[in-house]
Amino acid sequence: MNKKQKNVILAGIVIIVLSMIIWLSYGGEILTKDQVLVEKYDELFDTTYSEFEDKFIWGLDLSLLISGITLAVSLVLIYLLRTKKALQEN
Repeated sequence: MNKKQKNVILAGIVIIVLSMIIWLSYGGEILTKDQVLVEKYDELFDTTYSEFEDKFIWGLDLSLLISGITLAVSLVLIYLLRTKKALQEN
C-alpha cells in the first residue's frame, strides 16, 4: 500500500467519523427531519396546542448515506491509485 492510498483511507475514516459525530450532536435520531412537532401555550385561552416548527435534525439515514458514498469513493480511489509491481521493478 503506497502513501496516496493511505491518505485516501485516512480521509475516508475522518469523513465517516465526522458524520457520526454530527449525527450524535443532533441527538442521535434515526430519520432525518426538517420539521419538529412542538407544543405551544396559548395564554389567552389558557390551552396548549401542537404545531410543526421548521427545524433540521440530522438523522442516521443521512450519516449512513454519507458513509456509504465515502466508502465507495475511497475503494475506487484505492484501486486507481495502486502501483503495479512490474512498473516499480523497472
